[in-house]
Amino acid sequence: MDRKIRVLLFKPGLDGHWRGIITVAQALVDAGMEVIFGGHKSIEGIVEVALQEDVDVIGLSILSGSHLEWTEKLMEALKREGCDKDEFLILVGGVFPPEDFQKLKDLGAHGVFGPGTSTAEIIDFIRDKLRRQAIQPTL
Repeated sequence: MDRKIRVLLFKPGLDGHWRGIITVAQALVDAGMEVIFGGHKSIEGIVEVALQEDVDVIGLSILSGSHLEWTEKLMEALKREGCDKDEFLILVGGVFPPEDFQKLKDLGAHGVFGPGTSTAEIIDFIRDKLRRQAIQPTL
């Protein structure tokens, strides 16, 4: 049964740079996805929302320089709730040193997106990864 892809976007900590996450959120909505905007919540609060809302994707937007720490905390919180590492598609976006892209993936991020990434690339990535898990978007 086809259904919209459900995406939870949030900014951990007190990072106040909103332009990127708002742009991505609008692009995902325009692509037919349902976006839940978590704003600033604790990691535990985001995991609770992800489980309650039955989302397919959790996306973090981090420009504070603490991307490794926040990603690790998210993965630990998901594990504490009994979530398999692939229960959600985990995306991390922000400005990171090139050497941290692989570190983020090693922590559990499925996709890492830096400056200059087009919204079309993010949309295609989500659709491709979820299509492999038999979740089909409705357009």
